[in-house]
Amino acid sequence: MSRRVWASVLQRVSSYTFKFHSIVPLQFGNLAAVPSPHPGLFHHRHISSWGTSRSDKLSSSGEESGNRSQSKRHLSTRQDLDFQLNQVQINSILRSNEQTVSVPEFDGRGLSAVRKFESNQLASNTPNEDRRSAATCLQSKGMLFGVFDGHGGWACAQAVSERLLYYVAVAMMSRQSLEELERCMEHGRPVPPILQWHKHHADFNYRESASLYIEHLRVFWQELLDSDEHDEGMSPPDALDRAFKRLDADISLEAQVPLANDLMRSTAIQVAFAGCTACVAHVGTEGIHVGNAGDCRVVLGVQEKDGSWSALPLSQDHNSQNQVEVERLKAQHPSSERDTVVTDDRLLGVLMPLRAFGDVRFKWSRELQQSILASLESRVDLDSLNLYQYTPPNYLTPPYLDVAPEITYHKLRPQDRFLILGTDGLWDELGSEEAVRLIGEHLSGIHLQAPVSPSERQLKLGQMHELLLKRQVRASPALDTNAATHLIRHALGTGEYGELCQERLASMLALPEDLARMYRDDITATVVYLNSDLARPRHS
Repeated sequence: MSRRVWASVLQRVSSYTFKFHSIVPLQFGNLAAVPSPHPGLFHHRHISSWGTSRSDKLSSSGEESGNRSQSKRHLSTRQDLDFQLNQVQINSILRSNEQTVSVPEFDGRGLSAVRKFESNQLASNTPNEDRRSAATCLQSKGMLFGVFDGHGGWACAQAVSERLLYYVAVAMMSRQSLEELERCMEHGRPVPPILQWHKHHADFNYRESASLYIEHLRVFWQELLDSDEHDEGMSPPDALDRAFKRLDADISLEAQVPLANDLMRSTAIQVAFAGCTACVAHVGTEGIHVGNAGDCRVVLGVQEKDGSWSALPLSQDHNSQNQVEVERLKAQHPSSERDTVVTDDRLLGVLMPLRAFGDVRFKWSRELQQSILASLESRVDLDSLNLYQYTPPNYLTPPYLDVAPEITYHKLRPQDRFLILGTDGLWDELGSEEAVRLIGEHLSGIHLQAPVSPSERQLKLGQMHELLLKRQVRASPALDTNAATHLIRHALGTGEYGELCQERLASMLALPEDLARMYRDDITATVVYLNSDLARPRHS
């Protein structure tokens, strides 16, 4: 939401009366930890209820259905309206999902390119449709970080956040390591762990689908073993490309084949018909590889010789603002569809991101979609799963959507300090340069001010006062130790002069469920601090 119109939130919310009895994280059914059928592969928790909500990325879908979390806001009298949350309440909301993980400089296999990372999420939808993942590769080198932005519900983002990093890690494993995995599976022995996950305590997994996910991951590594070329494992860019495409193909397949029970089948279908964008970074000692499909974004924070900060984008947004992406998409369809493939800045006038997982409504034929939904309709209420019979307009030559990631590489340099991975809810509010400056100054504790320019010296008194206010607020001390929380606080609470505005922040956090999605998106941010010393020249 533009900072210029934030006051409209006050006006809209003033018609609501509520008070806070407590501040609690969103709950998604009963979460109970259960043992994994194959320790080291998947650790799962049970999700007993479904819930989906509207998503701005889908302009013509998203009727609210399913079980919604119980809000702690209750209608009361006008006198009970406490719109101005106090600092304790604001901090409780902002910090409830934050995470800080320090990474050992040496883990027994080599030096780490990551010193630590900090992450946080703030929901707008109920439940949150964003997901995040972070893991250390145990059978190959490097660390993997991902952010996933769901639309049409959270089902697809949930599945992809659980599975994609496994696919990438397996593709990078050597033949010898894959053979050991296969021998363990064949003889029922414990499987060597592939990833060391760094999870937040509120993260959860699909328990019922664990066996299916492992089965398809195993088929993937069996196919790699059948390849004559897979000896030392794939390079990170090849692994990212292969993993994105293979997981999306598995998601599509799982929605079409018979499964063990109705719950697994309905889950698979909901995952396939929902969608998510994904951005994954592999950070190794030599450099950073990024695979991106959609409008999440990775930005590198660089500290220049004079101490200033600059932003280096490591991904491109795949939406209608990217003309190269639009032309790529149009070239895949007949010239007669040139004016209909992207309309109103959306794919077929419906979908904002132009690459994504799932979203089989933009990939399957009409006949296949109708057949799959019809087969499920006799067993499950489609409305309860947020599914419905619908085909986008001008649906003539599918598929219109794919998940092929755009791969970028950056060689690590001494001046490279950190990565910011964020879903588009973050970038809707902050530009890349502003986000890097915020984290850079948060990291260094130094707030650089440019010299007053000759033109600024000619300002009138009132204008000079305004300039001084802007410069003063930049030197204000940070309220959060977690850099991701620092980003989210500034994304939602920055006022006209760049200052943190308590009233604006309170208004954005106090919005009732039915209004929140109109003014802000789910936000996920992960800040990865790099061990840039690895890039410094060694002197003998």
